[in-house]
Amino acid sequence: MAIKIVIIAAYALTIIGVGILGLKKVRSYSDFLLGGGKVGPWMTAFSYGAAYFSAVLFIGFAGKIGWGFGYSGVWIGLINALVGTLAVWWILGWKVKEKATEMGVSTMNGFLQKRYNSKFLHIFSSLAIFIFLIPYTAAVFMGLSYLFTANFGIAYWQALLFMGFFTALYLVLGGYRSMAMIDVIFSVIMIVGAVVLLFSTIARGNGLGNITAALAAINPKLTAVVGPPGFWPLFSLIFLTSVAPFAMPQLVQKFYAVKDKNTIKRGMIVSTLFAVIIGGVAYFVGATGRVFLNPQNAPTAFDAGKPIFDRLMPELLTNVIPASLSILMLLLILSASMSTLAALVLISGSTLAQDVYAGYFDPKISDRKLTLLMRCMSAFFVLLSVILALFNIETIVTVMGVSWGAIGSTFLGPFVWGLLNKKVNKVGAISSSVLGLSTCLLLYYAGNMSSPEAGTIGMLVSLAVNPAVSFIYSAVKRDA
Repeated sequence: MAIKIVIIAAYALTIIGVGILGLKKVRSYSDFLLGGGKVGPWMTAFSYGAAYFSAVLFIGFAGKIGWGFGYSGVWIGLINALVGTLAVWWILGWKVKEKATEMGVSTMNGFLQKRYNSKFLHIFSSLAIFIFLIPYTAAVFMGLSYLFTANFGIAYWQALLFMGFFTALYLVLGGYRSMAMIDVIFSVIMIVGAVVLLFSTIARGNGLGNITAALAAINPKLTAVVGPPGFWPLFSLIFLTSVAPFAMPQLVQKFYAVKDKNTIKRGMIVSTLFAVIIGGVAYFVGATGRVFLNPQNAPTAFDAGKPIFDRLMPELLTNVIPASLSILMLLLILSASMSTLAALVLISGSTLAQDVYAGYFDPKISDRKLTLLMRCMSAFFVLLSVILALFNIETIVTVMGVSWGAIGSTFLGPFVWGLLNKKVNKVGAISSSVLGLSTCLLLYYAGNMSSPEAGTIGMLVSLAVNPAVSFIYSAVKRDA
């Protein structure tokens, strides 16, 4: 225990040190939000990957989906890498930077306003970011708190308050510059931790063959191409987590900060390889939960014989990882989560400071005041997320599904079509954003549908409506 505390303390001091270093390099609002727009391939690649994966993946998704879907959950990790990373970089990467420079914008909300000349879309998308990224951030805090509780035996609320304070401190200091620098360290820890986790799991199960045989003995479908829940639930999880990154502000924001086109070409390869390792390992290890865990050896992960999904992975990690390496697993998930939290807080803070306050209340605000306001709004967003996490709402997968589904449904149609096609118009964009979000929320809250399924349908509606309504509106206007 003493060794764990010393290592975590050293880790925390390193992050604060990088935050202070980043503080010295912040000379403007652009420096704070985008690192001056001159971030290289390695920083960008690792920053994207580390923001993509967090405690939501390792604690929530890997545990629940691994338990339910078995090996077929690995499809999610692999397609996350090919679509959510490689395709996003390839299709959007440089285009985002190009349009941002051309239009003089630094946020997705700002792009939508200028691309469609719509204040409504600007306000609507800003509200969506603020409202729906809070529960996502809360879900990350929840995952980290479960992990700290399992490792240090401290109360959930104590772990939560510590993580909230720590996140606010290092991010408020240096902004994106410190976040990008520390993400390189985070990513190295994540890669090493994932490799150790993979081999430790296989060794603990006496080889891949024995693990596979044990899963098949429980239920043959756990080792099939499509797991027990069936194709549609698996597809919805793949679609939600792989296509939503095309419209997730905290991920797309990375491209606003790149230095040049070569950064995209190099970063794309690095980020994809990173995603294959992290996503593939997380879902594979999650699938082994049924082999290693039961109510007898992990009583805190079960209630009346039924699994408590958000408690499975913390217990699994303590079962398969040698005690001498357990601190590495803690650092792995902590690193992934800190980066995601920083990205979420930064994008939400900029929405409040730049898009809302500077956009509508004080357009002539000085750069210095805007940077200070951005820091204050970032801290405020952390506070709201911690308060929400204290209520221990739902499972992590449910919270994340609602958040990603809502944000994806709001932005996917207007942003992707607006970036790649000149013919879509304001009417189509507003329709796709409003109908996509409405569909997602109605299906989840009134239609008794799971959050990934509701999010998938909402995103499909958003994608389809923009070009369809734009075409119809243009045709009607032409004939009028």
